[in-house]
Amino acid sequence: MTIPDRLKRALPPLIPMLIWIFGMEGASRMGWVKSYLIPPPFEVLQTMIVEHEELLRATVSTLTSAIWGLLLSFVVGTGVALIMAFSPFARRALYPYAVFFQTVPVIAIAPILVIWFGFGQPTVIATSFICSVFPIIASTILGLQSTDPALVELFALYSASRRRLFWMLKIPFALPEIFSGLRIGTGLAVIGAIVGEFIGGGGLGAVVDSARTQQRIDKVFAAVLFSSILGIILIGGVNLLSWLTLKNWHASEKQEIA
Repeated sequence: MTIPDRLKRALPPLIPMLIWIFGMEGASRMGWVKSYLIPPPFEVLQTMIVEHEELLRATVSTLTSAIWGLLLSFVVGTGVALIMAFSPFARRALYPYAVFFQTVPVIAIAPILVIWFGFGQPTVIATSFICSVFPIIASTILGLQSTDPALVELFALYSASRRRLFWMLKIPFALPEIFSGLRIGTGLAVIGAIVGEFIGGGGLGAVVDSARTQQRIDKVFAAVLFSSILGIILIGGVNLLSWLTLKNWHASEKQEIA
């Protein structure tokens, strides 16, 4: 992809962002928007620069917890999905509990997690796991159940065993859906980690909570921006992994990565 092509792709999202930044800056400076509600963007930028060490330490802590939670979700979620796809009885037995993890408000059970795991990173990882595991389970099951029937019949024609059918056809065929669930789970893992940090302490969640009590709305916005950047980086990593895995054979990735 040439530089002009990259600029054409980058320009559309930059235009509303620049309009919002300069518009909010002008509105705040002129008193149309109270700075204690929405701080001027350049004040937030200054806070990000001045307090970058604390924000970076918190970001690394949140990143570590989110990655551990996501990895745990991927291993457990994919394993559970494989079991449920392989056995209809297991699917009927386990799927309601997978739905439970998705529907229960994690903020409501976070105090219970603190009792179980104590304050600190274990609780944060647990909340990250709970928030991100269901999309991985659901997407993996969907992918495994969406195998082309003609290909299944072709394997049956050659007397392929059920295990060979599973590992050589269904799992490769499900990879796009697995990566789709992983993308959703990545964003939820970051959200879950920050929610856990409100209760368990540490990371960007603790920075937001502390800045809130100090009425430092500029620092709250700075921490939120750091968390957004963190999520974008992690999802970008998943997109890169998906491209490297599928680029040679699947239509969705047969193009140069942006």
